[in-house]
Amino acid sequence: MSLMNRRTMLLASAAVSLAPAADDIPILDIHQHTNYSRRPDDVLIAHQRKMGITKTILLPAGSKYGLAAQAGGNDTVVNVVKQHPGEYLFFANELPDIPEARPVIEKYLKMGAIGIGEQKFPVNCDSAAMQLIASIAQEYRVPVLMHFQHNTYNLGIENFHKMLEKYPKVNFIGHAQTFWANISKTNDQSVLYPTGKVTPGGITDRLLSDYPNMFGDLSAGSGFNAFHRDPDHGREFLKRHQDKLLYGSDCNDWEGSGPKCSGANQIAQMKELSGGDRKVQRKIFWENSIKLFRLKV
Repeated sequence: MSLMNRRTMLLASAAVSLAPAADDIPILDIHQHTNYSRRPDDVLIAHQRKMGITKTILLPAGSKYGLAAQAGGNDTVVNVVKQHPGEYLFFANELPDIPEARPVIEKYLKMGAIGIGEQKFPVNCDSAAMQLIASIAQEYRVPVLMHFQHNTYNLGIENFHKMLEKYPKVNFIGHAQTFWANISKTNDQSVLYPTGKVTPGGITDRLLSDYPNMFGDLSAGSGFNAFHRDPDHGREFLKRHQDKLLYGSDCNDWEGSGPKCSGANQIAQMKELSGGDRKVQRKIFWENSIKLFRLKV
């Protein structure tokens, strides 16, 4: 999740079509929340349908903080899934550095959660607490979605390669400001939404290139900005990592369209940058996620 004022400015300035969906290509949105900025569940459902989403993964908050956006916890996502079977799926989540982390996460994994996250907590990304999360994920064969934000959440992205090496059987999904700012090799970590041309070879590029268990969540203003700031680089990045990128919206607006809807903007942006290549679009919107989460469709 990202800073809303900054996100709105970025998306409103984008010169891309806001047409939803990718024609007849199904779309799996890997990043949504219940009660997101106090949005009611019925509005969430309408929002996703307006965007043309086929399936949605709901990411719960832990027992504290609400992911800094009043997001609902584990029980709230389970309730939506029960009301809309087949249309919604869910992750399990809990703060990684409290005694309840393992029992809570395991409880919801046993109930059918297909991943852990969004892990958005003030710990080092390679800390003992995150190693606990990785060990649970390894045991249950599910991915972990992580929000990287400098000096705030999952600190020390430059050390994350250690986790990828220590847990090669665990698939990690990178998300948020510091993950996407590091698409560029020349990056000031304190700048969460950098602008201007990208210098190839940033931390994010290297993680996706060098580790088969690293994936990228395209959602929110941070994901959008990484491609919008330098479309030429974005096209090449998309081509290079087409098997590693996953569509997500992480969108708290109420409409499902328009300049404030990061999800609709992201769909349009990926269609444009893919140059109309439907094979690439199908990977990003559907196939990569189906494979990663081992879903039967």
